[in-house]
Amino acid sequence: MSVAVQEFDGKVAIITGAASGIGNAVAHYFAERGARIVGVDLNDSITTAVAELPGAGHHAVARNLTEPGAARDVIAEAVAVAGQVHILVNSAGVALLDAALDLSEEKWNATLAVNLTASFTMSQAAGAVMTAAGFGRIVNLASQASVIGLEQHVAYCASKAGVLGMTRVLSMEWAPFGVTVNAVSPTVVETPLGKAAWAGAKGEAMKGRIPVGRFARPDEVAALIAYLASEAAAMVTGENILIDGGYASI
Repeated sequence: MSVAVQEFDGKVAIITGAASGIGNAVAHYFAERGARIVGVDLNDSITTAVAELPGAGHHAVARNLTEPGAARDVIAEAVAVAGQVHILVNSAGVALLDAALDLSEEKWNATLAVNLTASFTMSQAAGAVMTAAGFGRIVNLASQASVIGLEQHVAYCASKAGVLGMTRVLSMEWAPFGVTVNAVSPTVVETPLGKAAWAGAKGEAMKGRIPVGRFARPDEVAALIAYLASEAAAMVTGENILIDGGYASI
């Protein structure tokens, strides 16, 4: 029997960081393929972003996921609105950069709180619903910085490496319940913020380190996430898939 790789009719997908960037691209990608989206973001613009998604029945949640109990509240709200949670994409993240000798404790703590702790609490809360139902797909946005070092990225690299460790443990514990947990690690992605941060000579130098000679497109990252969230990927769990144009193989 053939299985549609990227069709999500009847599926409920919670996507964090959905107001902009990769999260917004992922929300559009899933919505275009029939998923009902619960978009979560710290920014109040999440309401407008979700309203602009194709399809119907989507729901916006403006919430700071680093607040105690926030993840449980978001998952409970999603279940109350949509009845179930089939897919979770942890896309919300920050990059607070500085040289290791200069990085403040505040930046370190904030980076880990958003990139790692919030991804865990969301996974934990969604995992409770998914394991009880016997089906679930969790995809964590890591980064090429999860496996390589980048100057001025000490907190970012540490947080994304932590995401990989978390992903592996959750995948082991929840596989018997029909729940897969994977990570996706892009290089620089051509979101508006990505283009601005890597403009000019800095960006050209980075492209020169990527064998394919360019940055990743948001839709390419979304397509990989969609595969991992599909029923066709039932045997793929605990993996970190790089989408970096060969950067990490040099």
